[in-house]
Amino acid sequence: MLDYSDFISGALDMVTSITSFGRSGVSDWLIQRASAIVLVIYTLFIFGFLWLHPDLTFQEWQAFFANSAVKIFSLLALVSLCAHAWIGLWSVTTDYLTTRLMGPKGTGIRLAVQSVCALVTFIYFVWGVQILWGF
Repeated sequence: MLDYSDFISGALDMVTSITSFGRSGVSDWLIQRASAIVLVIYTLFIFGFLWLHPDLTFQEWQAFFANSAVKIFSLLALVSLCAHAWIGLWSVTTDYLTTRLMGPKGTGIRLAVQSVCALVTFIYFVWGVQILWGF
């Protein structure tokens, strides 16, 4: 009788990619769903504040974001946005920028696009932290 356990475990090892954020599909799925929930709550929070302050002035807006709790919640939303975007972009690039669809240069193109996406995501994250915390 054939033992398929080595074959299955080897096949599962091939699925894990070094460019994946959560190291597995389930982890990435959970991170993306949790980050989406954080982003929805943050959006409702900001819209709620704007709805309660229809004649908002710059000083009120600045005081709102000077609050440490708002800064921390905004930072959590920023981290969630970056994680959510990276997982989504990684999924799209690994699905559509393949050697089967793009020819022999598909892997190089995919890695180049993923590198640009990672760099842009990092730049936006650092920029967001600078805006939030005034560095």
